[in-house]
Amino acid sequence: MSALRDALQDLSEDVFFDLLESEDAYLLVLDVPGVTADSTDVTVADGRIVIDARRQKDAEDEYRYIEENRPLLLDVDLPLPDDAVEDDAEASVERGVLELTLPKRSGNGETTIDVVDPDNTR
Repeated sequence: MSALRDALQDLSEDVFFDLLESEDAYLLVLDVPGVTADSTDVTVADGRIVIDARRQKDAEDEYRYIEENRPLLLDVDLPLPDDAVEDDAEASVERGVLELTLPKRSGNGETTIDVVDPDNTR
């Protein structure tokens, strides 16, 4: 996880984040004001976390932009922790806060597989 922590520290000081860890998962929380789920793309693949978020804002009908000092374009490429599971990652955006949950692999390196009886239709 230190590679992820180091990469987050290298982000612009304008990017506010928290990185939390439990026994089962990591939680990355990023402040992305004005961003919605529709204007955010998160990809977790090939050992990388790619976040592309854009603020959606429209000028009022009778106004036009003279100067724009509040743009938000977040394009981040971060390393995935070695013990995180790519396939089960989940992301949500609510009130300008992006939460990315990265589940961890089980500690023993084993995967439990459910055994199903195809003859049992119940």
